[in-house]
Amino acid sequence: MPSELTLAWTVASLATVSGGPARSVLATCCALAEAGVQVTVVSVDYSLPSAVAARPACRGVELRMARGRAVPFLRDGMSPGFARELTKLVGERCVSLIHDNGLWLSTNRAAAAVARSRRIPLVVSTRGMLSPWALKHRRWKKRIAWALYQRRILESAALLHATAEAEAKDIRAAGLKNPIAVIPNAVEFPALLPERQRHGERRRVLFLGRLHPVKGLENLLEAWSQVRPPGWELVLAGPDEEGYRARLEAVVNQRGLKAEVRFVGAVDGEAKWKLYRSANLFVLPSFSENFGMAVAEALACELPVISTRGTPWRELETQGCGWWVETGAGALSPALRTAISLSDEQRYEMGIRGRQLALEKCSWGSVGQNLRAVYQWVLLGGGSPACVLQN
Repeated sequence: MPSELTLAWTVASLATVSGGPARSVLATCCALAEAGVQVTVVSVDYSLPSAVAARPACRGVELRMARGRAVPFLRDGMSPGFARELTKLVGERCVSLIHDNGLWLSTNRAAAAVARSRRIPLVVSTRGMLSPWALKHRRWKKRIAWALYQRRILESAALLHATAEAEAKDIRAAGLKNPIAVIPNAVEFPALLPERQRHGERRRVLFLGRLHPVKGLENLLEAWSQVRPPGWELVLAGPDEEGYRARLEAVVNQRGLKAEVRFVGAVDGEAKWKLYRSANLFVLPSFSENFGMAVAEALACELPVISTRGTPWRELETQGCGWWVETGAGALSPALRTAISLSDEQRYEMGIRGRQLALEKCSWGSVGQNLRAVYQWVLLGGGSPACVLQN
């Protein structure tokens, strides 16, 4: 690939409270930097106390933040400076390709407009936003946006990026015929794993992610109320979204679970890794995930994982490092019983296999090289890489 190649990665927000994309975008850009690709990330700073921006965990990735203004009832606020910052970058760095993340937002429209006006290829990561569950959420607004601009933007993209085959199927179900690159997110792995809790201490099941209806947390609480394992606690970590924590706390009170369920709020950085390592089991009970960044992070911390078939983690079963079950409390409760009934040594062995899976699937080396090959194909032509699905 030409050494002068420079990419612009664009994303609406890098606020740590926004969930997985804030971490996965920067980790994947670090993977590209290690693969010898120059990357600049353009995002928006809304200057909110709760919206602390994530930062690249490596050298070689530049970060440019456009000023934004939060607007009540408007999901992505306002940031006319985003298009200006991206246009300025394209002119200064001779950007060869723009890789945009997400759908529906003003930044997505701006990235597509800059790519079109400067005749630069556009790659779009749909980030699970074409899944059936996601399309039902705020359905009427998305139908209007699809008709007005979003379908046209996606059809104009040189390539669409999916993090799993299930997401690629959702893209095809939307009627899009573009080539699709199926490449998982890169994951930042902790260099040194802190010591796991010792025998005799209270055991812990952990959920880490946004407190949002898509995460299936009411199903998890119902399953927990059915199992009620002695000597165990359930920890729910992550930022509240749309006031959903109050609903979950009401369920905890109704089920009499206050002594067994703890809410610890948003965690990041070293505190996040310590929380993973303080747990004995991780659960992601989502209705829909395009990837499930927290699953990869939990596996990296040698935790066995229970996740639903709304996530693309079949390997949990095939690689013997967890359980991949149907959504709903009826499937979660027997998986919890089975996982909790195992000895610490058995769960530890599953965790070792899980870390190996995460290293093989989500390491910076494999993700960076695959994306590098895909960009080379988009820009220079030739035979398509094996990870690219043609229509």
